[in-house]
Amino acid sequence: MLVNQSNVVEFVLLGFPGVSEKFHIAVSMSFFVIYNIALFFNGIVLILIILQSHLHQPMYILVANLALSDLIFDTFTLPKIIAKYWFGDGSLSFMTCFFQMFFVHTLGSLDSLIIMLMAIDRFVAICRPLHYSSIITNKVVMVICFIFWLIASLISLSLAIMGAILPYCGPNKIKNCFCAFASVIDLSCVYSLPTIHIAFTIAATAHLLPLSFIIFSYTFIIWKIFKIAHVGNWHKVFYTCTTHWIIIFLYFVPRLTVYANNQFHIISDDDVSVLLICFYTFVPHFTSPIIYCLRTEEIKENVRTIFRKTISQSM
Repeated sequence: MLVNQSNVVEFVLLGFPGVSEKFHIAVSMSFFVIYNIALFFNGIVLILIILQSHLHQPMYILVANLALSDLIFDTFTLPKIIAKYWFGDGSLSFMTCFFQMFFVHTLGSLDSLIIMLMAIDRFVAICRPLHYSSIITNKVVMVICFIFWLIASLISLSLAIMGAILPYCGPNKIKNCFCAFASVIDLSCVYSLPTIHIAFTIAATAHLLPLSFIIFSYTFIIWKIFKIAHVGNWHKVFYTCTTHWIIIFLYFVPRLTVYANNQFHIISDDDVSVLLICFYTFVPHFTSPIIYCLRTEEIKENVRTIFRKTISQSM
């Protein structure tokens, strides 16, 4: 049995350590607005996909999984950092911090896997359209999503255990908006570089492997689009793909920048590092459902219908 010998019984989130106290309300309000927008739009997308039977299609099952993941992530992280800036309550018990860490890395890894599956779905739909319905079925997608949830949980459990068994003697202030692995083990009072390298390898694999599949899929998709450039509907195909490219950029580019910085310390300013983490963590959570609502015709039409019914009932 592993027994932790830490003197630290709680951790304190610093958020942006260099931000003056006079800006705390502005920061908390920003997080509050982000949380509510993410909650509203992800909730709308999730409810629509569950209730509307014609949206029970592979791509929308993936969108629903992404929306659910983002909802859970934001609910486990944003209320605490809002409370820190709003009420000065940024403390988390030792076990609560690692519990949060488990969900943070589970859902972060899951997002990469789901986006990878979206790219594969588009690859089959565009490059193998005649075989799409036999390869990509609702049952296949749901089984793969379940496996991805399980894989992401196991990856994060290993990270949380590696972090929790290290001793923490103080200080206990985390330079982040939530309990992330790299931010927490920096506070360990033992030499933790080997643990950091192991965790970096796990995290890099969890994100770079899906990214390699995404790049591979879209390389062939772009090649296919150029081949059908003479066909009238190629603009529609390209338009659909740009939706996914925006989401891929938002999820991966800032994340990989932060991972590289954790290894090579390119950025020395703590506030800039935290801002990058918040960018790749929270911005995609409220932008991706908006993008799907505005750029996916089926979801957009359902939103219009609900809006019209709400207006007519209120009059």
